[in-house]
Amino acid sequence: MQQSTRGNYRDFWRQLVTLAAIFGAFVINVLSNVFPLNGLSIGEISNTFFKNVLIIPANYAFAIWGLIYLGLFAFGIYQALPNQRDEPDLRKTGYLLVIACVAQSIWVYLFLSRLFALSVIAMLLILLPLIGVYVQLEIGKSRVPRLKKWCLHFPISIYLGWISVATIVNVACALYFHGWNGWGISAITWTLIMVLIATAVAAVIVIQRRDIAYAGVILWALVAIALKHSDNSILRNTVFVLAIVLVLTATINSLRPQQENI
Repeated sequence: MQQSTRGNYRDFWRQLVTLAAIFGAFVINVLSNVFPLNGLSIGEISNTFFKNVLIIPANYAFAIWGLIYLGLFAFGIYQALPNQRDEPDLRKTGYLLVIACVAQSIWVYLFLSRLFALSVIAMLLILLPLIGVYVQLEIGKSRVPRLKKWCLHFPISIYLGWISVATIVNVACALYFHGWNGWGISAITWTLIMVLIATAVAAVIVIQRRDIAYAGVILWALVAIALKHSDNSILRNTVFVLAIVLVLTATINSLRPQQENI
């Protein structure tokens, strides 16, 4: 009985800390736009310091943060419900989402402080825990109730999808800021390599896990990159082709019979 009480106490604190971390990350994000450190918001820094970085999507693409936070709040509230206190999947994820949310707040400070190399480390501390949550929840690998899918699986898929893109962009910005010459390879070639990798990862996830939410985020980013650089025919056309390939992959895969364990 005593051990069970201690377990419930730990679960309660995990629920509380997770909800607080999500709310804290949201508040930091809002404040960073309303009262930007050093006078420039994240978007303004992106549009001034990194206007020549080709991998950055069009400004409208960042509106996805509204959807991300909506999903995170759904996650936070769902996992905080009393009947979810001893939910096995949530217990397995532990404090991984907390780490991601705290790292996100740190990233905001580092990026606004123009410590771009350090911001890459913070970005990885967002990405890696999210991958851990994604794996522990077995997203796309097992059937779950609809409410759990909407409140747990979709929010993490969308968040991870965007952070996957953001990590590539963050690394590109840091390298650009510190004058990396790309080993003599042109910027457009590097950009095409990066979008190809992002598309390939999304395609693999769609095939293995049928995760349309993750693929949809990557598709959103690809279209935004193509539209921002519509004057660059090579980049625009290649990215649009990759977007079409991703859509076809997802469509064809959705027509295949599901495996027994899904």
